[in-house]
Amino acid sequence: MEARADLLAFGAHPDDVEIGMSGTIAKHVAVGKRVAICDLTEAEMSSNGNPELRRVEAEHAGTALGLSHRSCLKLPDRGLDGSPEMIRVITAEIRLRRPRLVFAPYWEDRHPDHVRCSAMVEEAVFNAKLRRYLPELEPVTVEQLIFYYINDVKHASLMVDVSAVYAQKIAALEAYRSQFMRGDDADDTVATPLNQGYVDNVEARDRLLGAERGWSYAEGFAVKRPFPVSLFDA
Repeated sequence: MEARADLLAFGAHPDDVEIGMSGTIAKHVAVGKRVAICDLTEAEMSSNGNPELRRVEAEHAGTALGLSHRSCLKLPDRGLDGSPEMIRVITAEIRLRRPRLVFAPYWEDRHPDHVRCSAMVEEAVFNAKLRRYLPELEPVTVEQLIFYYINDVKHASLMVDVSAVYAQKIAALEAYRSQFMRGDDADDTVATPLNQGYVDNVEARDRLLGAERGWSYAEGFAVKRPFPVSLFDA
């Protein structure tokens, strides 16, 4: 996997990015863009699965999407406290990948880790351009920080038509069998919102978003800074 990336997406846990924007990833990979995912934690507090299994599932999801690189910072699950050290390692990841665009979870979500991930990445994007911060790594100015939705979509100020690549999104999600598939009576799987038809709910959400523009499927995004364009399509 290549180290540099045009797009770098952060998630608190392996599967966060796939839920929110794996169609967008597949679409950009298809036109030759290098896309990387960085998971902040190993999701070691998840009720089902374990870090070793989750790592394998993340690799399979990355293969389905054609990622150029995937990393895990191994920060503590349910312990993302925004400390200076945590911000430093996220900033270092941005400087190593040198992306044009960075993606993070939307800043409001029912899972506290998603909210904290959002704030930490936003702070790291700011720090990444400061030449006296982590001077051993070359500064990088990210063109745009874009926020993707994991659970409820609040306001999609940007939408991407992912109809042509939606099968890849489903394949990436289905790689996380420990999270999204119900177990049988012989295993220790417990019922969670994720294995009670969650993938079907994601597909319904993306279909509804797409319907707003006459597409089969879409993924929605939000920005805090205006997204610049030089021309509008006629």
